[in-house]
Parts: sequence; structure tokens; C-alpha cells
Amino acid sequence: MSGTDTAMVDRRITGRWVTAFAAAWLGVWMAQLAPLQLLLPAQIDARLAPEHWVDSVVAFGLVAGAAGLCSIVVYPLTGALSDRTRSRYGRRRPWIAAGTLLFALGLVLLGLQTDVVGIGVCWCLAIVGFCVLGAALTATISDQVPVERRGFVSGWISAPQAVGVILGIALLLLLDTQPFVGYLALAVILVALVVPFLRLPDPIPAGERPAPLTPRTLMESLWVSPRRHPDFAWTMLSRVLVNLGNAFSTSLLFYFLLYGLGDADAETDLLLVTIVYTVFVVASSILLGRLSDRLGRRRAFVVAASVSQALAALLLAIWPSLPMGFVSSALIGLGYGCFMSVDQALATQVLPDPASHGKDLGIMNIAQAVPQAVAPLIGAGLVAWLGGFAGLYLVSAACAVAGAIAVTRVRGVR
Repeated sequence: MSGTDTAMVDRRITGRWVTAFAAAWLGVWMAQLAPLQLLLPAQIDARLAPEHWVDSVVAFGLVAGAAGLCSIVVYPLTGALSDRTRSRYGRRRPWIAAGTLLFALGLVLLGLQTDVVGIGVCWCLAIVGFCVLGAALTATISDQVPVERRGFVSGWISAPQAVGVILGIALLLLLDTQPFVGYLALAVILVALVVPFLRLPDPIPAGERPAPLTPRTLMESLWVSPRRHPDFAWTMLSRVLVNLGNAFSTSLLFYFLLYGLGDADAETDLLLVTIVYTVFVVASSILLGRLSDRLGRRRAFVVAASVSQALAALLLAIWPSLPMGFVSSALIGLGYGCFMSVDQALATQVLPDPASHGKDLGIMNIAQAVPQAVAPLIGAGLVAWLGGFAGLYLVSAACAVAGAIAVTRVRGVR
């Protein structure tokens, strides 16, 4: 067992725990990704009614980028605070509950907004709740899951992500009504799916708690020296690059179908493409995550996953069409499902401080959240600058390849 692990992970993880963990993530991803993929850009586009579609993409990118800045602060702060929490309700559970309620409130308020500024403020509020919830929920892996099962358990983060996207989009298309109803439905589902996990034990580690959190100690703790902890640094860099490449390929997919291909039925085709993506993400995250556990290897899987995403983006850049969109979605799903499960397991094995898993994973989660948040804005700039989507997908492929190279520099994990 890695030196970063505590004694708590000696306990057996039950099927009930894994099921509740997966259900909670399903609610989280439905509430976060369905608005990001469909409801939020459509809401902004309807409010702006721009003469040129790039203006709508840029506005969407600014809103998503502002939310990304919030996550830079909230992820590690929540992790650090939950590391120090010793309440009658547990260590992570109070933060999971608070994040869930804040996330749901942000979504409900978002549905009431009638201007882009209000949309941006409420989306930032929702993302703050998402980060609080996500940081504490992710930390339960290091708290309670043995190293040899982390690839499998981490797969139950990525598989619900893919399923959550498709269920969320399908729900929004089925409702086909005012944004408020869609946001409200997602908020209710979020709360309902997280509650079962809150009813499970949340053990508090024995021994010394971390030093009291002050502004100075927080700032000092946010710096993890690449020289002293190179594996942590290379893993984080790889995660930034691969997630950025993935976000370039997926976050502007609705605009690619609508404007890049001139698809008159873009909303329906977005759902169909997402179904293909979902099938491959679910299969690869569970099967390849488990295979990674059995073989005791992480890096080779992450490299292969990154290359799969690079190939998908490259094909779409060279042959942009709806049929190629389905092929590309399959390859992206295959790669990203594997990456999400295995890379999450790898990340838990390179954490610098056994007493600060929540804070360190919070820092690591920035490498996932920020690329997803800033990719629409950077992507919109690339589309406008390069005169189309081909350049965007070439940059996406380059990011994925660079991420594969970075993870090969990790030495402490096979």
C-alpha cells in the first residue's frame, strides 16, 4: 500500500457503498454536464440573439471561464477544510451535504435569470456547490478504498459521467419547456441521488489532525513543490492537458453540429452522438479500470487513453461530417472512460501528504474542472481565429498527445 494511504482503507468496501457512490456521481454529472452541454448555451443564445454565432460562443465561454476561476479557489479550500473536520456527522459528509444544497440552489436560481450577467453569477454559484460536493466526495476514495480497488471504484465516477450527460440531455429534450423547469428537475434529481450516500458511515481518522487552517497555511499548502513531488506534478500536468483536449472536443459539440456542419436537427443529433460516447465511456471505465487493478499498472492505460482521444480529434479535423462525429465519439468515449478511472486511481497514489488527501485531491481536481470551464472560451477564440472547427480539433489532438507524454514521466507508479 502506498505511503499516502491511511489505516482507514483497510476496511472492506461493500456493494452498497459502491452503488451509493455511483448514484451520487450520476446526480452530480447530470446537474453539471447537461446544462453545460445544452441548456446553458441555448439559454445564453436565446438571451443574446446575436447576429453572428461566434458572439454566443464567446459569451458562453466567458460564463464558463468565470466558473472555472471559482473552482480554482473552492476545490482545494474545501479539501483542506474537510481534512480538518471532526464533527458528529463525519469528516466529508457535512461538506457533501452543503455542496449538494448550494449546487441545487444555484441551478434553481439559474432558471429564473433573464440576462447574461445573471446567468453568469448563478452558474458560478452552482459551480461553487459542485466543487464543494465534488472535492469531498472524491476524497472518500483515499479515505476508504484500498489501492488495489481504486481503479474499479474510480470507474464509478467516469461511467456515471457519461450516463449522466445522456440522461440529462434526454430529460431536457423530453421536457422541452422553459429553462426553469429543466434546471429545477436537475436540482431535484441531484439531491435525491446524493442523499443515499450521506446515510453511509463517514469514518474520522485516528491520530493527529492537520494544523489549523489560516490564510497563510492555506496558501503555503496549495503549493506542492514539483522538485520534491515530481510524480504529483507530472500527473497533474497530464490531467490538465488530457482534460483540455477532451473539453475542446466535447464542449463545443453543439455549436459544431449546428454551425460547423449546418445540422438542422442539431439537438437530436447531439443526443445520438452522446449515446455512442456514453456506451464506450461506461464500458471502458469499468472494464479497463478493473483490468488496471488486476495488472497493477496505471501509466500504460493513461497513455493509451490519451492517444485514443488524440486520434478521435484528428479524424474529426480531417473529415468533418456527422458519420465521422459518431466514430470520433466512440474513440473519445473509449479513451476518456479509461482515462477517468485509471488516472483517478493513479492520482490517489501520488498524493504528497497522508493527512491532507482532501486538499491534495482538491488541487488535482482543478486539473479537471478548469480545463472544462475555460475550454469553451479558448475554443471559441480558436474557432474565430482559425476560421472554423478543424483547427480546434487539431489543438485538441495535440493536447492529448502532450498529456500522454507527461504521464510517462511518473516514476513512483507503474
